[in-house]
Amino acid sequence: MRLSLFIASITIAGLFQAAYPQNTPWGIAAAPLAGYAPQKVVYDISVDTPEELGQILDRMSALNIEYGSDPYDAAIIAVLQGPEMRFFDTRRFPEYEKLVRQAQELTTSGVIEFRMCQRAARLMDIQPEHVHGFIELVPMADAEIIRLQQEEGYAYMK
Repeated sequence: MRLSLFIASITIAGLFQAAYPQNTPWGIAAAPLAGYAPQKVVYDISVDTPEELGQILDRMSALNIEYGSDPYDAAIIAVLQGPEMRFFDTRRFPEYEKLVRQAQELTTSGVIEFRMCQRAARLMDIQPEHVHGFIELVPMADAEIIRLQQEEGYAYMK
């Protein structure tokens, strides 16, 4: 099946090149079908703006879809340890509600989890009672990321 789809994509690419040869002297890229096996991934997150975090959440969501939202074989953990932690402070929920809801919805498949560095949160005056319930506090983000990589085989994403 993959071979026939590959041949079809090459045929389509060839037809496009024939129609627009002046714009495609090297041909056009073939769009291979995805087929990635589910993996375990840890995202090391430290961003300044809601837009930056939104982009990461979108990437995490796309990866979850790519892996078939399979909670048995895939795991995606976001470790929060920077300025973005303020977005998850319950005292600021009205200001960041849309972003927080987006993050929480990602956890419903059972594949994506959020963890927050308690040490860094404390420096930002964010106490455990100020953190939304879908986020797990960990003592130290760096130690958690190292543990996930070394002991549980997670791939690192920045």
